Amino acid sequence: MAPNDSAETTGEATAVVRRRAARYIVPLAVAGVAAATIGLVPALADSGDPQLPKITAQELIEKIAASDEQQLSGTVKISTDLGIPSFGGLTDSLVPGAGASDSTSSAAPDAKLMELTSGTHTLRVAADGPDKQRLSILGEGSEYSLIHNGDEVWAYDSASNEVYHAQSDEAAPKGGKAKERTAPEGVPTTPRELAEQALALAGDTTSVTVDGTAQVAGRDAYQLLIKPRQSGSTVGSIRVAVDAENGVPLRFTLAPSGGGKAVVDAGFTKVDFSRPDTSFFSFTPPKGAKVTEADELEAEAKKDGAADKAQKDLSALEDFQGLDVIGEGWTTIAEIDVPGGAGLPAEGSGDVPAEAQQFLDALGDKVTGDFGSGTVFKTRLVNALMTDDGKVYIGAVTKDALVKAADTAK
Repeated sequence: MAPNDSAETTGEATAVVRRRAARYIVPLAVAGVAAATIGLVPALADSGDPQLPKITAQELIEKIAASDEQQLSGTVKISTDLGIPSFGGLTDSLVPGAGASDSTSSAAPDAKLMELTSGTHTLRVAADGPDKQRLSILGEGSEYSLIHNGDEVWAYDSASNEVYHAQSDEAAPKGGKAKERTAPEGVPTTPRELAEQALALAGDTTSVTVDGTAQVAGRDAYQLLIKPRQSGSTVGSIRVAVDAENGVPLRFTLAPSGGGKAVVDAGFTKVDFSRPDTSFFSFTPPKGAKVTEADELEAEAKKDGAADKAQKDLSALEDFQGLDVIGEGWTTIAEIDVPGGAGLPAEGSGDVPAEAQQFLDALGDKVTGDFGSGTVFKTRLVNALMTDDGKVYIGAVTKDALVKAADTAK
């Protein structure tokens, strides 16, 4: 693209599928949004709009791409509001594999990091190149830390005094490769990851402009505004504050098309681009802490059958009869055939626990159209329609867009 004040990008919806929509479609929609939003929040220190040299949207995008800051430390606030009722104790009922085993650790990263998909959290972050990162989630009188240092990953939950440890195998098996262990994909460090995802999609369905300046965490920044050109998307706009000096995204805000507070507000409240002290990445389990090795969790999961159940849940994906994509850009919708043409289980059938049925009813709207009838499950960002004859339509689009897509496909 030639430099101008309106660079163009294209959005691309992510489709997630599962065998039993009544159990899977809602939590997976949440997980999809979480994968795209973890790590970003609004900086609170905004003290006026600095006067900066003019820059085009294309030049600003190139500045982000050219940024090579690998050392930083600071404080991040993350606020996420997907408009989903509290999960409460429903995780075991709704998420495949959840609750299948008591052999776990409160310090294990995956479940802990999912907490960032709702509410407001304060994080401390530090990075020194690709092999050293630290993320701490600050609670009331407690702290959860995840430390990646070379070939080791440590996690510590001060509330339970539990430690999780994973390590690369030092020696590769004969004829094979060493099994590597790293921090879970999507672990937040800075707002950069989400900004790059938003800018990676190119086309004529999106307007990208420079919309003034701001001061974030005491640093001058340009504001990049990304907006869908299409109607029917649940995304209203994405605003990225970019450090004027080094091109690092400092702040990310995703506003819904339906108005109200941001779905995701993420950003630094303090940031320092000098090399963090090496002590940030050192960890020794506190005296008396329970230490759980990743290999131990895997062995216990195999022993009590949890691994087999999880594998069955994953293999169920193969039962789907393909995935079709309707539309393009921000209004892309995935159409999925549920195995056997089964829709949602009837209320009172016993296929869904009562608590889970209440949760689904709280999210769902009954709809009808040329396609027949079905239920739309709503969040403020990702919505899904499941028809009574066993088709699923899912995307970051409005309820009306889902019904229209189902009518067109029919």
